[in-house]
Amino acid sequence: MKKTFFDETPIRYLPAQSDYWTGRASNPDLENQYWHQEITLCDIDQINSNQAIDIGLLGYACDEGVRRNLGRVGASDGPKLLRDRLAKLPIHFEEKTVADFGDLCCVKNDMESCQLALKNSVRHLISKNVFPIIIGGGHDMAFGHFMGLREAVKNTDKSNIGILNFDAHFDLRNVDEKPNSGTPFNQIINKLAKTGETLDYFAIGIQRQSNTKELFDIAKNAEVGYAINYECESSSEELKSLQQKLKPFIDRNDHIYITIDMDGFSSAYAPGVSAPSPLGFTPYFVFKMLHFLFDTKKVISCDIAELNPKLDRDNLTANLAAKLVDFIVMKLNKKDTF
Repeated sequence: MKKTFFDETPIRYLPAQSDYWTGRASNPDLENQYWHQEITLCDIDQINSNQAIDIGLLGYACDEGVRRNLGRVGASDGPKLLRDRLAKLPIHFEEKTVADFGDLCCVKNDMESCQLALKNSVRHLISKNVFPIIIGGGHDMAFGHFMGLREAVKNTDKSNIGILNFDAHFDLRNVDEKPNSGTPFNQIINKLAKTGETLDYFAIGIQRQSNTKELFDIAKNAEVGYAINYECESSSEELKSLQQKLKPFIDRNDHIYITIDMDGFSSAYAPGVSAPSPLGFTPYFVFKMLHFLFDTKKVISCDIAELNPKLDRDNLTANLAAKLVDFIVMKLNKKDTF
């Protein structure tokens, strides 16, 4: 077990592995054609200040939050399979260096240490001017991810971070005994409240059948914005309506952290999740919304949660998650973000 550069708490850190990045060969006389040919493999302990890394993938290989939330485990294998599917995609981005920084792995059910390691890793990547894309893993990663972003920007003149969550669930449950994959945004709210701060949080795709009245009450009391899944349709009219609804949120924040829970998609597109539902949104809707959000030039980081290879069918969910990462990389104009 390795002790990482960022914390004395023991976690299992696996640097990037070439075995995860294999795919079709192409004409050697041509430029790189596929992700597996273009990706840079890095150890997060050894980011060289001379390296021009624009975007960094980091795995959060942790199932403990899902287990505590009585969900179906298997998302800890998500980062590995997502890389496998991403490796085989053709590249259509230019003048961007994308690096794989490996995985943070939960040891002995110590989710809190994994979250802390993620917090420090995200802070470190932002400090090196690297755009983080975190791949999970349970949605408990949102707590560590946000706290790392907050640490990175809190002493700057642009310190307001809003969270946009594409999800069927609020993930605002109160912490009873231990935090889990259903509590991260409540944890953030309570953590910020200790210093007199508030969280600007907007959830997209909320399903009434998947959230109790108590959760809607918590959302109301915390002034959480949300769009019910029936508002998240792919028609131009529905898209424009939601985008208008989001404009005040966008205007009042310096940065936007986008988190995408794969269970927000309809199970027709994403069966490989702990809590699938046929009532979720379509990929077209999410890609259109991401296009709109990246055009604001305020997106500071992204993550993808709850990909569960054990429950997937024909790699549908993994392929969708990989194409989300590919789209984010294509859309990101790093010079406008930091």
